[in-house]
Parts: sequence; structure tokens; C-alpha cells
Amino acid sequence: MKILTVVGARPQFIKAAVVSRCLSDDMQQILVHTGQHYDYNMSDIFFEELNIPKPDYNLGISGGSHGKMTGRMMEAIEEVMLKEQPDVLLVYGDTNSTVAAALAAVKLHIPVCHVEAGNRLGTLDNPEEVNRICTDHVSTKLLTCTQSAMDFLAKEGLLDKAELVGDPMYDAFLYYGSQITDEQKNAITRVDGKEFVRPQEFYYLTCHRQENTDTDEKLTAILKAMNSLDAPTIYPVHPRNKDRAVAICNENGFENIILTQPVGYLTSISLVNGAKKIVTDSGGLQREAFFAGKKCVTVFDCVIWPETMVDGRNDLSKPDFDDIINKLKTPQVISPDYKPFGDGHSGEKIVKALKEIVLK
Repeated sequence: MKILTVVGARPQFIKAAVVSRCLSDDMQQILVHTGQHYDYNMSDIFFEELNIPKPDYNLGISGGSHGKMTGRMMEAIEEVMLKEQPDVLLVYGDTNSTVAAALAAVKLHIPVCHVEAGNRLGTLDNPEEVNRICTDHVSTKLLTCTQSAMDFLAKEGLLDKAELVGDPMYDAFLYYGSQITDEQKNAITRVDGKEFVRPQEFYYLTCHRQENTDTDEKLTAILKAMNSLDAPTIYPVHPRNKDRAVAICNENGFENIILTQPVGYLTSISLVNGAKKIVTDSGGLQREAFFAGKKCVTVFDCVIWPETMVDGRNDLSKPDFDDIINKLKTPQVISPDYKPFGDGHSGEKIVKALKEIVLK
């Protein structure tokens, strides 16, 4: 049985690592990295840390408009599929890499298995929403992380090919979180080259979405809020956003913010576990904050993971100083019996579903 797995962004590398550990000896995986995340700290370090086999194909496709990137990916992925003749395509999430691979596969009559299917924001203004919907509707099997995703698929008439397996990100958090070394914990480099000493208390910020970084006004408001807190904020900056973040911090004297290079997955998990609270616009990090029992504020205009939006555990905020500060002050209540993301064994369930697709 030959599985073609297509990945392109950091969260997909993590999910691929979870599933790769569960593959049986009779399952051959061909790993294709589109190159959508191309920086060493955005890509290579994840393969090294998570012990994922190096990609069999690295397409080196990044940059350009959504249409241009997706088209180039479709063309290159189709060539790989024609050469490898896989039994099934495995894709994760909602990136351009995901939808490009799914469209290429369905035109070649290759079954498509979509992990993290069914998530919906309710607006086509979000490019990832377009990718999710297109991928779900051409897929053979839809594997969801949560019950809300199953409910969305039911509304779209797709429930007959859907299965709730849980979140592989939760599997990864449990498995890798217990293996972090002191070296990985402190593998952080400041953008200014100064020595980094991890503070005893800190807040953790990630902010990369275009909606929050397309103007100085929005990013300044977010950074101003973080700078005003009672402990430093560690902010690993996305490469495309680094220069603007550095300029804003310098111009406004935001000395309570520590700008760093992007960090690997294990280092990020250690920051999640060690932070007082978390502010993010990442769908992955808000779930990890939830797994760790950390109060989270998500700077976004739509609910991405409704399961986290309970009992003050995760609150939406505008890119606004007062809104962020007020949401950070909202207390959270943690119920140990509330586990909406599964039992930590989604990897095994995904592998079982792959076998069923091929044997059907």
C-alpha cells in the first residue's frame, strides 16, 4: 500500500509526524514537501526535531499570489502522482498545498483522505476557508478533529464520508511534550543577536496573519498591549513580518517585548507550557494553549476552534489595545472532564481509515 502525503506548512509537519509513527510495515509513505514554508526555522528544523523522514520530493514552491502558487503546486504534484501511482493521497488542514494536492489527485482518480476536515469560519473572505470547502467536497474520506466539524459536514451533506478521529495535534502535544530537553527548551535566538536569557515569567505571542500585520496600526496596537503587561513577552517573528515588528518596537520603545527568530515545535511547546498567558492568531497555538490549560486570547475576527471558547479559556479579540488587555483579564475555568479533541490516539485511527479506503 502506497500513501502519498503532501505537506507544506508547519502544522502539517507535526500532524505528519504523528501519523508516520503509526504506519505499519506494509504501508509505504511517499512524502512531498511543496516548500510553502521554506525558511530553515519554518521547515527543516521540524523534520529534524520530530524525526520525520526527509521528504522524497521537495517542490520548492513558495511566494506569489494564491492562484499562482496553487497552480504551480498542482502541476508539480500531478507529475509526482503520475510517477509514483499512489493508492491514496493524505492531506492535512487548509493550506494551498492541501487543496492543490486534492484537486490534482481527484482528476487522476486517486482517493483523497483529508485530515482536519469540516472546520468552518462561515466566510469565503478567508482564503483557507475556500481551501477547506474545496478539499472536503472532492475528498473520499473526511477525518475530523471535533464534533463541531462533523456538524458542519452534516449541513453540507457530507456526513456519509466523515469520521470523528480526534486531533493529531493533541497526540503530538502529549507525545513530544514529555520529551523536551533543556537544549530544545532554550533553543531561542533573538533577532538582534543579543544573548537570550529566558525570563522566569513571560507571556507568549504569535502574530503572523495578514489581517493583523497588513498595517502598522494593527500590529502596533497588539505590541503595545503586550508591552504593557507585568512580565516580558516572547514573540517569535515570522520572516515576512520581522522588519516591521523590529521597526515598531524600536520606534515606540517597546522594551518589554523580546523579538526572536521563529522557533521549532518543541521549543514552542515549552513556551506554551511555561507562559503565564498566550496571545495568538494561530489556529494551532490556541489549541496547544487549551491542551496546556493556559489562558488564551485569539486576535482574529472569527472563531476557529469553538471547542476552546468555553469558560473563558480562549477569547476573541480585535487588534486593539483595550480589547486585548480586557480579554487577558477574563478568568478561565478548567473542567478536567472536558476533552473535545479526542483521547490522544487519533494517529492510529487515521491509519486505520487509510487502510479501509484502499481495501474498499
